[in-house]
Amino acid sequence: MEEKLGKIIHYFDKIGVAVIKLDAPLKVGDTVNVKGKTSDFEQAVGSMQVDKKPVEAGKKGDEVAVKLDSPAKEGDMIFKR
Repeated sequence: MEEKLGKIIHYFDKIGVAVIKLDAPLKVGDTVNVKGKTSDFEQAVGSMQVDKKPVEAGKKGDEVAVKLDSPAKEGDMIFKR
């Protein structure tokens, strides 16, 4: 069963970083699924930042930046496995 973690509100394609508005907690090491019209991939969260500072976890309501292994788009949804 997948749990919705949040939604990509911005994607920096040159550096492959997504800003995710969290609907549920997320921590470094979690495996996530990124799903959208053109995206559908799974990866482990290797690092996360809030306000350009490294963090180990984000909570509901946070906007976190996560490096993605594959391209994504604004509006793509993030799920936890």
